[in-house]
Amino acid sequence: MRFFVSIIKSVSFLIALAFLLAASVSCTKSAPIITYGFLNLVLYQGDDGPQEHFSFFVIPEDEDGIENLDSLYLYHDREQLRWQIKSDDWVKFSSEGKDWIGTRSISAPEGGLPRGLFRAVLVNKGGESSERTFTYDGNARFPFPEIEISNGMYTINSQWTVNRLVCYDNSGNYLSTVNVDSLSGNVSQLRLPSSAGTVALWAEDEANFCSAFTNVVPIN
Repeated sequence: MRFFVSIIKSVSFLIALAFLLAASVSCTKSAPIITYGFLNLVLYQGDDGPQEHFSFFVIPEDEDGIENLDSLYLYHDREQLRWQIKSDDWVKFSSEGKDWIGTRSISAPEGGLPRGLFRAVLVNKGGESSERTFTYDGNARFPFPEIEISNGMYTINSQWTVNRLVCYDNSGNYLSTVNVDSLSGNVSQLRLPSSAGTVALWAEDEANFCSAFTNVVPIN
């Protein structure tokens, strides 16, 4: 009788152990992954000249979805700089079936942004994290572009390889982005939205991961 009781206890222990192991496996937490990303230098028009910002985006992966992600950090260890982008603040978009998260507003407290090696850290809501390094050593190769509109005519002074007009209505709401084929001409040739009240010039040097963005100018 004691022998059978001992067997029953052993079997019960093994069953309980199996359930514990299964539970521990099912509750195993996995770290998110940064599968790809980029840094793009963006120059904004400022009162004292162009101001440098980084546009920083990554493709994240997490077993529980992007909704489980909490923060994206960018470090420049040599200069002891850190930027935190919380999930409530980052920009999210989809392209070719991939979800991107990030920001267009990385800036330095004083002066220009550092170059060289950066370290990105992605953290989910469970506290798990992973990191990936990025390098940016580029600079603007062309002078800051300019746009002027007067008497129904426009003139763009730009050496940048790609030029686009970003259109807004009179309340400042974004409408659309229009490719520019000619650097001067009649505004009507641009085929801007009928409700557009102002435009800004977005110029790109795609090979150098660098862009420039002017202040808005009125169309009329």
